[in-house]
Amino acid sequence: MIVVADTTPINYLILIEEIDVLPALYGRVVVPCAVSEELMCSRAPLKVREWMKQPPGWLEILSPTVVDAKLAKLDAGEREAIALAEELSADQLIVDELLGRREAERRGLPVIGTIGVLREASEMGLLNLRNAFDRLRQTSFHVSPLILASLLKDLP
Repeated sequence: MIVVADTTPINYLILIEEIDVLPALYGRVVVPCAVSEELMCSRAPLKVREWMKQPPGWLEILSPTVVDAKLAKLDAGEREAIALAEELSADQLIVDELLGRREAERRGLPVIGTIGVLREASEMGLLNLRNAFDRLRQTSFHVSPLILASLLKDLP
């Protein structure tokens, strides 16, 4: 299975120390060069920049050969992630931003976000969802408390 990830999901999975669920869930994990650059920029949290200085062997950093000009309204990471997902016929695109999600869905790409990744990892027994959500709440991640509560209500 091949997944392509945008910046935000990688950023938050690093911050909550659950980044290693990606290769366990999906096998091949790819980020475009623009995402790598965004994760290394001075605005990124220090913990994220440090992680990206020596990314694990399972993370592939690739450049798409072509980026559709129709993606210009999106940021560089989303543009390249969508282009790369199309180019690689990715099984999943991991993106949180609404405009990026809508464009990917319009193009027929299967999309999942950070919350969905955490839910899948929990279902596979890779993490404790309550603990992961608690750590996520301590970051700047924006999600409705009602959504988190609905996902947690059926847990034992």
